[in-house]
Amino acid sequence: MSHITSSSSALIIRYFEHNQDYSLVFQAMKDFTNQRNESTADEIWLMQHNSLYTQGQAGKPEHILMDTELPIVQSDRGGQVTWHGPGQLVAYFLLDLNRLGWNVRTLVSFAEQMMVDLLNLYHINAYAKKDAPGVYVDEQKIGSLGFKIRRGRSYHGFSLNIHCDLKAFDFINPCGFSELKMTKLHSLISSDHQPTINMLYHDIVRYLQCMPDFPSIRTIEHQQAGYFDATTSSAN
Repeated sequence: MSHITSSSSALIIRYFEHNQDYSLVFQAMKDFTNQRNESTADEIWLMQHNSLYTQGQAGKPEHILMDTELPIVQSDRGGQVTWHGPGQLVAYFLLDLNRLGWNVRTLVSFAEQMMVDLLNLYHINAYAKKDAPGVYVDEQKIGSLGFKIRRGRSYHGFSLNIHCDLKAFDFINPCGFSELKMTKLHSLISSDHQPTINMLYHDIVRYLQCMPDFPSIRTIEHQQAGYFDATTSSAN
């Protein structure tokens, strides 16, 4: 993957219109992080995935409750098992924490607060919990997160349920909690106010443009499929 180099304050936001293969994106994140240097611009990738389960580093097989035809991919992010798929907005944070002056807690709080503030735009009262990372509405989980930090640089990020089929969560203990119920944005507001994933992408751009940590932002919209096929091939 070629890197766009810029000033230390630059941020590139990539939005992918098509559903993306998780394994290809996972490899691309690792390649980006391994190959970046002090002048590499930070990036945030926004997308949806093809349907699958991912196990975090703390994942336990017993939290997958029944056989499933969906792929189960071992990831190096923090946390336990979760589901990704269509109708769920995923944001990956490829940030140089040292350059930003952030620690891991700053990153987690930033990601959680972004989800809370996005939901608040649609008059949803969401909140984070100290003892269970993620974002909740009336004790039901709507947003999950997990990160990997390598040499002060982050990858992975959060997933926010927008209009996905929540039945996929019935096959697992989401994030390792057996009694945890999941919810989604479209279940919480009337149909005439339900945003699309594309609308939320623009909400995120406007949100980040207001942050002093990112005074310079460039957006790139990828409307063609196959971007990560090309980037992972070029890294090998």
